[in-house]
Amino acid sequence: MDINNTGRNDSGQARGMLYLCATPIGNLGDITMRVAQTLAEVDMVAAEDTRVSLRLLNHLEIDTPLTSYHEHKKYEKADTLISMMMQGKNIALVTDAGTPAISDPGEVLVRRCHEEGITVTSLPGPAACITALTLSGLSTRRFVFEGFLPYDKKERAGVLDSLKDEHRTIVIYEAPHHLKGTLIELQKALGNRKMTVCRELTKKFETVIPTTLDDAVDLYQAEEPRGEYVLVIEGIDPGEIRAARIRQWEDMSLADHMDLYLSQGMDRKDAMKKVASDRGVPKREIYQKLLDGGIVQC
Repeated sequence: MDINNTGRNDSGQARGMLYLCATPIGNLGDITMRVAQTLAEVDMVAAEDTRVSLRLLNHLEIDTPLTSYHEHKKYEKADTLISMMMQGKNIALVTDAGTPAISDPGEVLVRRCHEEGITVTSLPGPAACITALTLSGLSTRRFVFEGFLPYDKKERAGVLDSLKDEHRTIVIYEAPHHLKGTLIELQKALGNRKMTVCRELTKKFETVIPTTLDDAVDLYQAEEPRGEYVLVIEGIDPGEIRAARIRQWEDMSLADHMDLYLSQGMDRKDAMKKVASDRGVPKREIYQKLLDGGIVQC
């Protein structure tokens, strides 16, 4: 382990560091040599679920002490771990599977470390979102990671609404007991899109299903979901967004369209520019039609 303490506490003692250690998402062979060495040499391993992480440490024949760090006490326990690192202890943070701080309370601990001047380093490795994205067959050039959708109904509705015009590939996590409902919600919000359903990644029963939202809804009405899922969904074609926006204004007269923006405080020049943008035509065309209709003057 390459320990590089850069700060000291009030007593002049070197501060410890926080190591974000990515652990296997299924196949234990995916552990990196660097992570295994670090887990063996730090003073403490902070784990989302100590029972899960203990199995990993036993597999690696590592006896480093374990402590819990989970969602329900992420703020209080962060203070405890910060205090330990301020006293020179090195701590490794692990999640149940994958990379800490992604859809995980680890982000709170990382932020607190930065606030206290404690060095944080990340030991890269498995991440379910990247694994699923690369298996999906959909565009990987740009993507948006949503993790688990919010449980709060209002917040959840807001996120789903924001994804309607998302043109990047969308990656979402879901548990088996919520999968059916989430697929139906996505179908209603996004319409029928290409998608890939990834299940139990890197494990014995890994399943990758290129499909569509409509077909996925039908599939899991007939089949009971099992295992952990990553949903990779195709973004909307930007051309479809433009076409939809143009259609939105087709039933509104130019005069009413102009008045809409003028009533918002825009001057005529800016309102005309916005109308042209909405309708997907050059500004001069809008100007000429308004001129012909006597709505503007030369």
